[in-house]
Order: sequence, then C-alpha cells, then structure tokens
Amino acid sequence: GASSAEIGAALRAASREGRAPERPFLITVQPGVVDPGRAPEGKQVFWAYGHVPNGWTGDLTDAMERQLERFAPGFRDRVLARAVAGPRELAARNANYVGGDIATGAASGLQIMLRPKLSLHPYNTPHPAVFICSQATPPGPGVHGMSGHNAAKAVWRRLRQQP
Repeated sequence: GASSAEIGAALRAASREGRAPERPFLITVQPGVVDPGRAPEGKQVFWAYGHVPNGWTGDLTDAMERQLERFAPGFRDRVLARAVAGPRELAARNANYVGGDIATGAASGLQIMLRPKLSLHPYNTPHPAVFICSQATPPGPGVHGMSGHNAAKAVWRRLRQQP
C-alpha cells in the first residue's frame, strides 16, 4: 500500500480540508476468500472504501481505481461490474453511518469509550432482550468482532442474573 505520509495526506484532505484526496486511503477486502458464500461461484467480490469528507456528494470511483492500479496493475481489466455508493447512500442503508461515516461518528479521545452513551454497560438497552453490538460501542470501529464479543458477555451477565 501507500506510505504513511501518503495515507496521512489523504486523511487530512478528507478530514481537515473537506476535500476528496487525489490519492485516497483505501480499506479493501475480498470477502469470498474466507466465506465463499459471499461471492458468485467461480468469481470474486472486491470491496473498497475510500475516505472522503462527511456528507460528500462527489464520485471517488476513478481516483480509487487509479490507486488500486498503482498497487495491482491490471485491476480495471478484471472488473466485471461495480456498485458505487457515496456517503449519502451508505447513510441511507445503515443508520449507524451518519453522513456516510463507516466509523459511526467520532472515534477519538474520550468519545471512543463514551459512545453510544456514558454507561458502565454500553451494550445494554432499556429493553431487557435487546443489546447493542455495533462498532458504535467500545472498543469502537476497526477492532473487528470485539463489540459483538462484549455484547455477548453482557447477554451472559444478564442471563446469570435471572432466577
């Protein structure tokens, strides 16, 4: 991938300068490698996310594909179809993605520990059978599976408290 300086420049452009980076920082995954049911038989699905300003309405497809071509020459020649979703579409599909932010909002400073609410039990809800296990709960986005793990522990605690 890109150098840390290039990644930093891309994130600054999107987060501080309010513009799409020329060389975006990309998060990518090929889910069919670990779960064949996530791709059509004999083919693969490739998912890529490029960080843009919150609520941005442009199209980053070309910049993302140029970046992918830098590190995987011939990438564009292998694409059979694509689906593009910007921040507005992401937010419409998932209420956690306010403004299209896949990190579910601020994930810095104390906010990472205080979301979604100030509580010793952030996975609990007022309904005794409903728990939150999204990246909106500690330890937050990028710590894959831990929010669900912690929510499951909260469920077990609640079950042990019942007669």
